[in-house]
Amino acid sequence: MIALERKRTERSGQPFLLMLLDAGNCLPSDKTGKVLARILAALSLSTRETDVTGWYKEHSVVGVMFTDISAEDRESIVGTMMSRVSETLRNNLSLEKFSQVSISMHVFPEAWDQESTHGNPTLYPDFVNRHRTQKFGRMAKRGMDIAGSAAALVLLSPVFLVVAVLVKLSSEGPVLFRQERLGQFGEPFTFLKFRSMYANNDRKIHQEFMKRVIKGDHDGRAEGGNKSVYKMTNDPRITKIGSILRRTSLDELPQFINVLRGEMSLVGPRPPIAYECHEYDIWHRRRVLEVKPGITGLWQVRGRSRVRFDDMVRLDLQYVRTWSLWLDVQILAQTPRALFSDDAF
Repeated sequence: MIALERKRTERSGQPFLLMLLDAGNCLPSDKTGKVLARILAALSLSTRETDVTGWYKEHSVVGVMFTDISAEDRESIVGTMMSRVSETLRNNLSLEKFSQVSISMHVFPEAWDQESTHGNPTLYPDFVNRHRTQKFGRMAKRGMDIAGSAAALVLLSPVFLVVAVLVKLSSEGPVLFRQERLGQFGEPFTFLKFRSMYANNDRKIHQEFMKRVIKGDHDGRAEGGNKSVYKMTNDPRITKIGSILRRTSLDELPQFINVLRGEMSLVGPRPPIAYECHEYDIWHRRRVLEVKPGITGLWQVRGRSRVRFDDMVRLDLQYVRTWSLWLDVQILAQTPRALFSDDAF
């Protein structure tokens, strides 16, 4: 029901409020059902006919979804509902039982702002359950990540050395570029690349460009090209060596360290920057929430920078829906060809 309501909200834009009442040890020991009956009676006084009540966790946590709440008044509604339900429960339960009940409120869509870009796992129990059912497949995927990234770091060590020297000689600044990116459920991590830009550059150039791309305001026209490109083609921040590294994707090699650490996977959606997520529509966020980010993915092997942002997200979500180890192997096998095709540039 939570998953269904999320999908409705993605279409309508009308938020919903999920309230969880964790009764602790009250309900498992409530053999006669009196405590549960009183909790449900109290909730009936605070809910509408269109609201949904049921088990969030069997015989332990009761959930209530208040649907179609006003987006403008979400904060006041949360406060009002917390106060109303608390007062009703206090009047219907003994002090001992009431003290054992904890109430939490969760609003979807979450308020992703400059300070917080985190998904709330409570609102995505279907994702959590799906990961449980795919436990062994996910373990095998992690094993493939460890083996693949370790092998790449060893076999490509001469390339790492050459690229590091070229970066160091081409311009002042560190060899590695470190940037905070967002992993699954918006968890931040330090993303590694070989530096391809001049040090101390202005990120606002990229920030404004990505804002237009995400909103669909960029027409894809590139100077001197006859194909649509949805990436910056004349970025003044890029060094000469950096331009070559980006065209060949050699700047991405240090991300094998991120994979080995468990922050990324070999295959998955590309990890976004926080300021990009602030521009996302509700449905765009699923590319960040559903799986761990990766070095390569369906987007890379099916168009890369030639694909509009919305279509890139659709490819990411298609990957999530159809995921299997065999699909990961296929994407990895197609990646080298994609890197050196015309669409890679």
